Amino acid sequence: MRTPAPSVAPTPSGEQRDDSGALGWFRELGPRGRRAFAGAFGGYGLDSYDFFTLPLSMVAIEAYFLLDSGQTGLLTTVTLVSSAVGGAVAGVLADRIGRVKALLITVATYAFFTVLCGLAPTYETLLAFRALQGLGFGGEWAVGAILVAEYASAKHRGRTLAFIQSSWAVGWGLAVLVYTVVFQVVEDDTAWRVMFFTGALPAVLLVYVRRSVQDAPEAAARRLRSPRRGSFRAIFGPGLRRPTLFAVLMSTGVQGGYYTLATWVPTYLDDERGLTVVGTGGYLAFLITGAFTGYLTGGWVTDRLGRKNNVALFAVLSAAAIIVYTNLPEGANTLVMVLGFPLGFCMSAIFSSFGSFLAELYPADVRGTGQGFTYNTGRAIGAFFPTLVGFMADSMGVGGALIFGAAGYGLALIALLGLPETKGRELA
Repeated sequence: MRTPAPSVAPTPSGEQRDDSGALGWFRELGPRGRRAFAGAFGGYGLDSYDFFTLPLSMVAIEAYFLLDSGQTGLLTTVTLVSSAVGGAVAGVLADRIGRVKALLITVATYAFFTVLCGLAPTYETLLAFRALQGLGFGGEWAVGAILVAEYASAKHRGRTLAFIQSSWAVGWGLAVLVYTVVFQVVEDDTAWRVMFFTGALPAVLLVYVRRSVQDAPEAAARRLRSPRRGSFRAIFGPGLRRPTLFAVLMSTGVQGGYYTLATWVPTYLDDERGLTVVGTGGYLAFLITGAFTGYLTGGWVTDRLGRKNNVALFAVLSAAAIIVYTNLPEGANTLVMVLGFPLGFCMSAIFSSFGSFLAELYPADVRGTGQGFTYNTGRAIGAFFPTLVGFMADSMGVGGALIFGAAGYGLALIALLGLPETKGRELA
């Protein structure tokens, strides 16, 4: 009996590589692409770790500085709003100086200012450092995603970028693990500072990226030949204005819903479910495991059903999961724990299409600018969701206010009406 020939797919550089099997998407990247994948995966995972040092320390920070819920929510909002500026600038830098150089700048920025947060003597200083941390935090994902997208084939781009996205759950899980240990052995007044000090971890990654990672050669050549590279005017010009505006709306809705949950679920578990630090960590483990599984599943759905269908499916399921999760009766803590898995699964799987979808909307010379602007402007506008929840929580309770996050997913569904399906599109 004849053995079937392995599936072979052309890479962006024109080489033929075996893309069969569960890890075919990884093999087809080639040595350079795999090193880029490792750098982007590590960068985004540590980006996540540095971000979650704040939500996990929120209760301790609130008590230390005697803050109300609105002031506490503002810490997250200012991080996300400044990330829009950082993301847009990083996108332009990625188009003008290259993906790898821009990646190094973003990682160094978010690591440095996360550490400084641990030294903040006042609430206002902490607010300023979080704003500056957001500059690097905003740029890393867009730059890393584009770097890897330009090595990946159209056939597997959704799955490849979803694996990059899954590193967010890895970083989140690492942050929860460190939080559980630190807050058990150190007093709360000091523990939140220690959490921020551990944000220096990305410094190790900088050495690897600088030595081992480089831009995809053919995409870099196309970018360098263009006189308009890194132009904001271009992404609002003929042919790109409509996808830019609707991509911002989609990003706003999805990230508004997501960051509402990411910011306030730890506080909800502490204040309204009465869980200890260890108990909260256990409940979040279900949420994070669901998130990691969701990222990987969403990548498969993205490549099989299309970018738009992935967003639509998981927007509906995420909104439903929020409503169910926050309306469970008192005493149903076991059910809260179990439902954390589908909640994390749905709210993460929706992101799996973002890396490929946004990259495919733009040509090489403005890909960084377009992806950085749309993703991070949406993040900045969506950042007001956690602040609104914080103010609403004073009268409705955190659980009641969290339902507001479900409205964001409705915006994402509306945005899909103005966006094209890009499944199978080769990068120009």
